[in-house]
Amino acid sequence: MKQNIEIFDSTLRDGAQAEGISFSVHDKLNILQALDEMGVSYVEAGNPGSNPKDLEFFHMAVGMELKHTKLAAFGSTRRWGITAEEDKNVQSLLKAETPVVVIFGKSWDFHVTDIIRTSLNENLAMIRDTIAFFQERGKKVIFDAEHFYDGYKANPEYALKSLEAGLEGGAECLVLCDTNGGVLPFEIYTITKDVISKFPDTKIGIHTHNDSGMAEANSLMAVEAGASHVQGTLVGFGERCGNANLSVLIPTLQLKKGYSCISDESLRRLTHEARKIAEIANISIPHGMPYVGKSAFTHKGGMHIDGVSKNSASFEHVDPSVVGNERRMLMSEVAGRSMVLKRIHKISPELTKESPETKAILARLKELEMEGYQFEGADSSFDLIISKHLGKYTPFFKLDHFKVIGEQPPVEEGLSSMAMIKIMVSGKVEIAAAQGDGPVNALDKALRKALEVFYPVLKDVYLTDYKVRVLDQKEASAARVRVLMESTDGEDSWTTVGVSTDIIDASWIALVDSIEYKLLKDAENLHDPEPISL
Repeated sequence: MKQNIEIFDSTLRDGAQAEGISFSVHDKLNILQALDEMGVSYVEAGNPGSNPKDLEFFHMAVGMELKHTKLAAFGSTRRWGITAEEDKNVQSLLKAETPVVVIFGKSWDFHVTDIIRTSLNENLAMIRDTIAFFQERGKKVIFDAEHFYDGYKANPEYALKSLEAGLEGGAECLVLCDTNGGVLPFEIYTITKDVISKFPDTKIGIHTHNDSGMAEANSLMAVEAGASHVQGTLVGFGERCGNANLSVLIPTLQLKKGYSCISDESLRRLTHEARKIAEIANISIPHGMPYVGKSAFTHKGGMHIDGVSKNSASFEHVDPSVVGNERRMLMSEVAGRSMVLKRIHKISPELTKESPETKAILARLKELEMEGYQFEGADSSFDLIISKHLGKYTPFFKLDHFKVIGEQPPVEEGLSSMAMIKIMVSGKVEIAAAQGDGPVNALDKALRKALEVFYPVLKDVYLTDYKVRVLDQKEASAARVRVLMESTDGEDSWTTVGVSTDIIDASWIALVDSIEYKLLKDAENLHDPEPISL
């Protein structure tokens, strides 16, 4: 049997400490549900003693029926000089009513003497007493030995005594923390191996930060040394440089090392759940993130595309489907005719390289590239071009006209422009106006406002990225520009492109492609009506 590795997710606690992250109670409940569906062993959901919002979350989460996950509250040891019963933060952990409590305590003598400023013996008593307090009340206790690796390097005898205190209190798992994120993989392996040799019958865990870019490597080395409990956040965000990325660690441990972390079915949901949690957190997953990023299985070079087409193992270390991702072939000047044909086959599989339609599309592609279009990151626009050339596309709306007005200084902060637009759908006219932070934002809002009358599904669509590149700088302010827009509906994302000497016109082209791609995609999946004839 595969050895089981417990996965402990701290997105709702350590992840919430990342810059720019602020979860509502509703957000936290949704993330907890997603992690439970993933089959994560533990979810650490906050510190009820320091945050009233966390306590409210725990009160609501108690009633949830979790299938796989044990919910954990997080807090510190008692303060020095008082009992656990007298400590308000300790008492607040009881109010969370979770089956698991995570207690962190100092393992580095420097932190004991210089930061919390108590004696070394009192710190050990604080660890022992607090854990015993919860263990006696029927809680499963995990002890996070804060700064353990730095503490071990400075004073190994004392660092190990902190673990002994945790065990004496009744902790079921001792977690070794690289809190500063500065320890290197070979050090992690050596120190973890020594700890396991001294505590052979105890479950040992690992908690790493990414301040040296080593969080995942350090976690892997700890597992190699014998750790069987891995902590991190699902997409890696956390305080400072972030935590160990579980979206990287889970498939690496399971697919490459043969450990059992979650079910194979849950692993196939990894990309979906990682993107869902990123969406709730209002962040974008980097395209190059391993396994779940948009570019993780993306190929551009002609030789790479040819190799993957013959045997995916030639340029892919795992099958993208096992983690719920998909292979992408980029349209570019180095992709070759075979790549273009593959895109065409998505819409008309009967066409060949010699078909007149294929040659016409190739010719159009060259014309557009001469104008400055680049479809490498805008597959959606290219798919629309193919559909139009093959007569398999009917516009969803027709523009009558639009007008954009800018005003400086803005009447209100963030509202420097106004757009008015008139469109037609199936003979019906809709006029809308909107204010925005700049002309493109105002135009985007006005267009969506008009189209949502006919296509309510567009309420879920919004832009996640907007890039402008000047193509011929020698023309100065009259230069041609290329606009790339990335859009999402909360489930999928797609990128479109527009080129013009007018930045608003280029933005309009990309914006229309974005909306029509969404409507066409849903129509083909029978989620929405077929395109409306004008």
